[in-house]
Amino acid sequence: MYASREDIGYDFGDDSKVGSKPIKPNPNIDGGWAWMIVLSSFLVHILIMGSQMALGVLNMEWLEEFNQSRGLTAWVSSLSMGITLIVGPFIGLFISMCGCRTTAITGGILNALGWILSAYASNVHYLFLTFGVTAGIGSGMVYLPAVVMVGQYFQKRRALAQGLSTTGTGFGAFLMTALLKYLCTEFGWRDAMFIQGAVSLNLCVCGALMRPLSPKDLREKYVERSDSEENRAKALSHSTEAIKSNLGEEPEKKEEAANEEVLGSVQHIEIGGKSGSGRSMYGLRLFKTVSQLTVTVRKGFALWYSSYFGAASLFTNRVFVAFIIWALFAYSSFVIPFIHLPEIVKQYNISRQDNVFPLTSIIAIVHIFGKVILGIISDLPCISTWNVFLMANFTLVTCILTLPLMQTYTGLAVVCALIGFSSGYFSLMPVVTEDLVGTKHLANAYGIIICANGISALFGPPFAGWIYDITQKYDFSFYIAGLLYMVGIIFLLIQPCIQKKQSREKSTEEAQV
Repeated sequence: MYASREDIGYDFGDDSKVGSKPIKPNPNIDGGWAWMIVLSSFLVHILIMGSQMALGVLNMEWLEEFNQSRGLTAWVSSLSMGITLIVGPFIGLFISMCGCRTTAITGGILNALGWILSAYASNVHYLFLTFGVTAGIGSGMVYLPAVVMVGQYFQKRRALAQGLSTTGTGFGAFLMTALLKYLCTEFGWRDAMFIQGAVSLNLCVCGALMRPLSPKDLREKYVERSDSEENRAKALSHSTEAIKSNLGEEPEKKEEAANEEVLGSVQHIEIGGKSGSGRSMYGLRLFKTVSQLTVTVRKGFALWYSSYFGAASLFTNRVFVAFIIWALFAYSSFVIPFIHLPEIVKQYNISRQDNVFPLTSIIAIVHIFGKVILGIISDLPCISTWNVFLMANFTLVTCILTLPLMQTYTGLAVVCALIGFSSGYFSLMPVVTEDLVGTKHLANAYGIIICANGISALFGPPFAGWIYDITQKYDFSFYIAGLLYMVGIIFLLIQPCIQKKQSREKSTEEAQV
């Protein structure tokens, strides 16, 4: 159905100008420090996504503490999860200017601060600001760099690497659920959040491990890709040149020349003024630093702006737009069970079995195997990543629609296991995104996708709580979420077919001419 960008007839150049001259591969690509990047990303997923998947424990505590409606209380969890993903496009701007390492370390500090401040909450609205917004933004500043860095360091085993790193979500959901339950029982939810904030400072260590690749390393990666996909590069060369001409290389060159001239003049003044006073030298150095920072910010903003709004905007890729529409409906179907399953278990009077082995832990554990297995399958040469991605989505939406029909612990456990395995497609999302837009645009493109997922996560749990407040049942919440999810999958099925058809018709017309 679809395997990569050439199948849909769309180009978003990966530097196809790079020649096929053999270059000694960099040991840090697909090996060496790349596995440290996987470890860093794995720990980020444990501390961020895992803890967010365990928020059902705290949600129960907040309901008892503040005595608010389920719809209003669910906004605390959904704000944290939603904002983590919604800020993706703006975090892409930070990455363009500051790099992944600096962005992630800053985000780790902000996330820990959000958890610690939330321990002093006097009402739900206070948690909206401290936990929802502050911790959410901090999480987003760490999460996106963790995903992007894995994509940069891996070429041949991208799906496997992403699968291994994102299994941290499953491990984290299992570990953090047990940890938060224990901390809330022993110390209360306030001290539990304070301790979790201290644990979250380890995100700064994860960010420090994100050593950036040099431009030379990135060029070697592009060369390797060019060698393995030579036919594609030839087919896309004309459109790549057109895109680059639309972006306006000449103005960029002129701007770079102007920037270099400014910095050069500062250096000349600094050298010529060595005989001057120390104060004037300090002023010149300060001016030079500000000038360099200004140049960096302008370049980063120009790259970010051109990706979203320029002539080569990501939104000109119709399949990518369909991917965004899918993301708007998909993530809530995965998040709703984690937030509301503890309440459903209480309603069905199966708390005793759930205390022995929580349903959310079943999802988390099987989710680990799902990510790894789907990643391995997708890396097989005869298997299309896109087809594996679609099959997993079909399985997940079927489980979401089936879950309200199960009212026993065994039935719910089976459905939750299938939800956990099929949701392993999350490890394929960066791979599918990179196939659509290329490594060069991965940070911004994946930022858009997780932003759409964030919108889905933001409104999903409060919507489910609101439906419950009206009907006193969660059944309709799952049915409506499942149907909307199906609409997104249909968009994914239709748009590539239309794109292929248009590409064939265009090729036929050109052949006739």
